[in-house]
Amino acid sequence: MLTEEDKDALFDAICEGDRETVVDLVTKARDGGEDLGALLKDAMIPAMSEVGDLFSAGEIFVPEMLVAARAMQGGIDIIEPILAATDHEPLARVCIGSVKGDLHDIGKNLVIMMLKGAGFEVEDLGVDVTNETFAAACDRGNAVVCLSALLTTTKPQMVNVINHLKSKGKTAKVVIGGAVITQDYADRIGADAFGEDAPGAVRAVKRALGLSN
Repeated sequence: MLTEEDKDALFDAICEGDRETVVDLVTKARDGGEDLGALLKDAMIPAMSEVGDLFSAGEIFVPEMLVAARAMQGGIDIIEPILAATDHEPLARVCIGSVKGDLHDIGKNLVIMMLKGAGFEVEDLGVDVTNETFAAACDRGNAVVCLSALLTTTKPQMVNVINHLKSKGKTAKVVIGGAVITQDYADRIGADAFGEDAPGAVRAVKRALGLSN
């Protein structure tokens, strides 16, 4: 079992991007029969929230946040298979993809790690994703569809996705983000929320679902 000192060390290791220590401590917790759902909720998710807050405050930048997210992912890789075999419920199921014509995935991948770090189950649809693929993801139980676009030439495709989902009667919330996306654009095309960066995407998904931040 992990001591309180171990849990503090896990929190710090995620914040500092120390993947090796994260893996060691989560492995120790798993082998000791620890409640991994509680460990995720009480130590790991708060650590990623701290990282997101530091990024939003301009105290750390994308490289540091990416390293922290990868450290967190090292622990999640151990925990996920175990929680999947129990009745542990994620906050919600979310899918994400870069819209048709957009092949960029760095920002999308960082958002995925941040969402997983916040307790969501995430389905990565990849890049150059068709309207039909987003619709099919709704049918698989995803409560939120996250659309990413990095190019001015591909951001109009977000409108097409939203219209397609509506035409097919899909009720999933739509959250959009990317370098060329703004809150004004999100409002104009009828998106449910806008995330200005990776931590902002987590907050946007929570807003869209009516979850407290």
